[in-house]
Amino acid sequence: MVFLEINGLSSRYSSTKGPVYAVDDVDFSLENGESIGIAGESACGKSTLGLSLIRMLSGGKTEGKILFEGESILNLSESDFDKKFRWKKISMIFQGAMNSLDPVFTIDEQFIEILKQHDFEGDSNKLILDAINSVSLDEHVLKKYPHELSGGMKQRVIIAMALLLKPKFVIADEPTTALDVLIQAQIVNLLKNLKKGGMSFMLITHDLAVLSEIANKIGIMYGGQMVEFGSSEEIYKNPKHPYTQGLLKSIPTLKGDIPKYIKGIPPSLLDAPTECRFIDRCPLVIEKCKQLPPKFKTETGYVRCWLYEDN
Repeated sequence: MVFLEINGLSSRYSSTKGPVYAVDDVDFSLENGESIGIAGESACGKSTLGLSLIRMLSGGKTEGKILFEGESILNLSESDFDKKFRWKKISMIFQGAMNSLDPVFTIDEQFIEILKQHDFEGDSNKLILDAINSVSLDEHVLKKYPHELSGGMKQRVIIAMALLLKPKFVIADEPTTALDVLIQAQIVNLLKNLKKGGMSFMLITHDLAVLSEIANKIGIMYGGQMVEFGSSEEIYKNPKHPYTQGLLKSIPTLKGDIPKYIKGIPPSLLDAPTECRFIDRCPLVIEKCKQLPPKFKTETGYVRCWLYEDN
């Protein structure tokens, strides 16, 4: 059963130089229990996509269709969305989350503030303890201030906050950034265990290796567009878009292959290009690339590339 369906999602920011098309015509869907990984270079629209889904896009406007369990959440008023969905069914682990804890309040005070914000009326102590225990933290951390916790513990606290009201879908924006390798492994194992428990994730990261462990489906973002979407197996074993192929070639392997970087820089999102957005960096350019490619179907998703027009 499809529980999340995205169709024609576009988000843009206003600026003094004109609109910034941060997310442009994104489509994907998830079944119950599935998770999606979103990968791509910086400023390709990954975080904006996550913020659009939870309707926290500051200074921006989102259009298109987002169906969560069959209900259109973009058509809801802000108060209705906050009452029915935000943090209750959809929550988010924000990028740079470790620095978002308030240094002058204890951890339990910050949990209680979230519950007040969302008008929770049940047993707050039990709910907070359940959230802390779900991320393998002891209740003694609740009486501590953020500076008394290690980086890994703070990140677990942030994840526990996202899980507090037991949402079905969690958007995790770079949850392992700025952590050492051992702590990264602990966080990845934690997310895997939560996924086994039935929780779905959107994992936003630069680390394609991490995505391979958690995501059932993967979306590759470039220039504000999802240029390739499909099952994890298809993306890793048979990548189609030249950008996806370039990303995978940039990863060191145990075989000793020398990583190759993608020459050039991503396009500006100030003006929506009328040509393929990867055209200036692509080694496989053909004449038709001067037109913006539509979505061509693949075995498990789609690809935006004229090379697959006849598939």
